[in-house]
Amino acid sequence: MAGKPKLHYTKGRGKMESIRWLLAAAGVEFEEEFVEAKEDLEKLRKDGALLFQQVPMVEIDGMKMVQTRAILSYIAGKHKLYGKDLRERALIDMYVEGTTDLMGMIMLLPFQPPEAKEKNFALIIERATTRYFPVYEKVLKDHSQQFLVGNQFSWADVHLLEAILMAEECKPDILSPFPQLQAFKGRISNIPTIKKFLQPGSQRKPPADDKFIAQVKKIFNI
Repeated sequence: MAGKPKLHYTKGRGKMESIRWLLAAAGVEFEEEFVEAKEDLEKLRKDGALLFQQVPMVEIDGMKMVQTRAILSYIAGKHKLYGKDLRERALIDMYVEGTTDLMGMIMLLPFQPPEAKEKNFALIIERATTRYFPVYEKVLKDHSQQFLVGNQFSWADVHLLEAILMAEECKPDILSPFPQLQAFKGRISNIPTIKKFLQPGSQRKPPADDKFIAQVKKIFNI
């Protein structure tokens, strides 16, 4: 029997957080080995564990997988969270790319200089409420189903909930104009595996604070 997946990354959200979310949603227990200093990253590189010299890296099923999208696709496919045919997979990919774009903007905000933060914060709210959330609101309204694709729980649903919660950390009432998304948030948050991941003490990571930002900048020479 294969052991638990082992995640190699910093002790924060970053690009690994969506992987944590997806594994948790699939009910998969995982271990974490944190990169806490530049030396930890260099050791992974010298050991040949990082195909492109970058984290995140996940040890799973005898592989040392890198590249966030490849890791997520593998987990989604393995755990039947990637649709039942090619068309559904294409829809899931499109919806995931949209939420990835939005979460990427939010993720980078704490690392930006103070003079840029106010402008980019406003841009995040504008994009969330006029470009991204209206799409998912319309999808849910048009097909009147519980989930985004094929009326079954998928990677797209997990990713959208993660994006919603990140956006709410920026603006708590951001879902006010989106009743379908409000209902969706309630439904998906109550799926047992996700409900467990949202509880205190889980492997979900908090938003980046000043200490974590300083650590990341030191590790990656930012």
